[in-house]
Amino acid sequence: MSLTHVNENNQPGMVDVSRKERTRRVATAQSLIEVGPDVMALLADGDIQSKKGPVFHTAIIAGTMAAKKTSELIPFCHPIPLEDCTIVITPEANNIISITCTCITTSRTGIEMEALAGASGAALTLYDMCKAVCKSMRILETKLLKKTGGKSDYSAT
Repeated sequence: MSLTHVNENNQPGMVDVSRKERTRRVATAQSLIEVGPDVMALLADGDIQSKKGPVFHTAIIAGTMAAKKTSELIPFCHPIPLEDCTIVITPEANNIISITCTCITTSRTGIEMEALAGASGAALTLYDMCKAVCKSMRILETKLLKKTGGKSDYSAT
């Protein structure tokens, strides 16, 4: 299998999607962030209130903005219509906060990068807003959980 963003002359470039069919495409990505007990202790009514504002709500907005700007952040991503972006932030055991981003489009190319950018943007915002409380937070992973539409489907499970 060859890399899709390298042409026959070994030069980088966008993939030509002009001949592909428009199909409904859905992708879900997840970021996990370990925040520590001091940050978890601030949870109240499903969010963390900080001097900068409600942390989870702000992270959801930032993640949505990141998903919308993916083609500006990743050099060879096509600008595609983002028809839906849903971000869910869930406190888990062991001081972990899970951020799940699901993006939908009807386009000629995938939506995976938008879901990954959305989850990442939300995780970075959560980190930024809580760093005064805990400087040892760690974004543990960001991964694609599932994608449907296009040539092939994928599921991490």
